[in-house]
Amino acid sequence: MISRRQFVAAPALIGPALIGLSRKTDRPVTGGFVNDSFPLGHRLRDRAAFPKPAQQLRVPIVIVGGGMAGLSAAWHLDKRGFHDFVLLEMEQQAGGNSRWGENEISRFPWAAHYVPVPAKGDSLARELFEELGVLRDGKWDERVLCFDPQERLFINGRWQEGIEPEDGATPKDRAQYRRFMEKIGEFRSTGQFTVPMENRAKASPLDRMSMADWLVQQGFGSAPLGWYVNYACRDDYGALAKDTSAWAGIQYFASREPEEKGPLTWPEGNGWIAARLIDKLKRYLRTGGMVYGVVRSGNTIRVLTERTEYVADALIWAAPTFLASYVIEGAPRAEGFQYSPWLTANLTLDRIPDQKNAEPAWDNVIYDSPALGYVNATHMSLATHVDRTVWTFYWSLAEYRPEEGRRLLLARDWNYWKEAILNDLARAHPDIRQCVAHIDIMRIGHAMARPSPGFLFSEERGRWLKPAGNMFFANSDLSGFSIFEEAQYRGVEAARGALRVVGRA
Repeated sequence: MISRRQFVAAPALIGPALIGLSRKTDRPVTGGFVNDSFPLGHRLRDRAAFPKPAQQLRVPIVIVGGGMAGLSAAWHLDKRGFHDFVLLEMEQQAGGNSRWGENEISRFPWAAHYVPVPAKGDSLARELFEELGVLRDGKWDERVLCFDPQERLFINGRWQEGIEPEDGATPKDRAQYRRFMEKIGEFRSTGQFTVPMENRAKASPLDRMSMADWLVQQGFGSAPLGWYVNYACRDDYGALAKDTSAWAGIQYFASREPEEKGPLTWPEGNGWIAARLIDKLKRYLRTGGMVYGVVRSGNTIRVLTERTEYVADALIWAAPTFLASYVIEGAPRAEGFQYSPWLTANLTLDRIPDQKNAEPAWDNVIYDSPALGYVNATHMSLATHVDRTVWTFYWSLAEYRPEEGRRLLLARDWNYWKEAILNDLARAHPDIRQCVAHIDIMRIGHAMARPSPGFLFSEERGRWLKPAGNMFFANSDLSGFSIFEEAQYRGVEAARGALRVVGRA
């Protein structure tokens, strides 16, 4: 049997049998790579020369990075009545991993596509959702709670509801499922596994071992359970269980209430949130201008772009932390930070593939696939009948060391990835090639932080949590993993620090 690593890896093994060559009878599929920004990032990496800015502006607070952390920092400043700041984003569209697209069929996500229902109590996420009108008097708008069926898994030649492998599970497997969830319940009851993590997280020896080793230590040898836990790590962290901190692996399960409704989702995924924040904050936003230098000048900070030099009293660095040493004068390398490369694709389908008498779901996973499956953009539609749709396909290259995965992303052309995607989907949908008309693919070299063993409670991560004078770091990678609530928390905390600097706390 060919392993997942072999499926994705060696060209000698991937030939026509797996990656495939389009047959003459296949309908033509158009498409290409979109949102490719790596050439800009490589200019920073290679220390390229940049033109001197043509103008200088005095602005008390500058935010660098328009992903969810930067947008959240701007949201907090604006909400607290502070309006003298700018938000600088390298891309033409802000949103980071919450960017979205749209075609004649539907809006669709490019990466982040849901938010688990935030726990009750004092929560930044709940505060934002109340402001956006989807949470009123403690009740969620039913239109944003994922419609049933939410998830399904293709296993043993058929679809089952839910992604925990039940079809073919033995009594021993089910006994291990129950014991695993009992252990998770014990961890949940400690109150140390929360979102955001800084609320109650405590240094733990669990961080020094991998999730795979913890499963072995606890006697969890069930293959279906091992697959499920490994899938969870790949899905949220872009890493295999053997490369994920056991603390983070447990956090994935123990930080959420098991009886919660949800998740919250929209056709464009978290792009719905980003779009509303962008609209609210557009007067502060400057897109398409990469920051290539940050220099201290006495008590002020000079922020250099190709068009403008901003002179600020405080800086919020909401871009990925590893970029700081390439941009901020004197900043150290971000040792220990690892980032998973991802590939996402949006497939335009002119008709729905044969579902094999199963009901279509929002999140669709294929057992033992190297990829993570797809979400259906029209699942949340109120239409009684849908002929055409858009599927967002996810592939974290978790089997590779991050640098290997990034090289693979750039080395293979669009046709290579198109064929890999269609062949993977054909296992569950044999008629997929007769349904797909267009595939756009996005490559994200540093898509999300990997919580590798030993990193979450390391001194290195702790150093970046502290401000460097009037510079505040805010990216979700400071939490060791990239989810909406962590990005929001980091952005708001940095904004609070910046307000103290300018005397507006």
